[in-house]
Amino acid sequence: MRRMIVSAWNFFFNSEVSPLRHITDLSMRHYVLQALGFMWAVASLLAIGSYTLLPASIIGHVLLISAAFITVATYTTASLKPSFFKHNNGRSGTGEHE
Repeated sequence: MRRMIVSAWNFFFNSEVSPLRHITDLSMRHYVLQALGFMWAVASLLAIGSYTLLPASIIGHVLLISAAFITVATYTTASLKPSFFKHNNGRSGTGEHE
């Protein structure tokens, strides 16, 4: 049981183990992990806080399901197309200044 918990923890929170490891830019990998963490914190907070009202509970569950979908999509993209997360800091790549 302990091994399973450690393995699950590393899969989600260790960028050297998770599918985010395929993103070569370390700063982008860190950004994506932070964005997913923030998304899960907000979705969990809204879902837990909304159990007092049915409509709010439904919205909370939709947020949690959406967060799971976004996480799976992000991990899948990081595994299959790590170049998707490359950025050029707003530069055109030509090396010329206008």
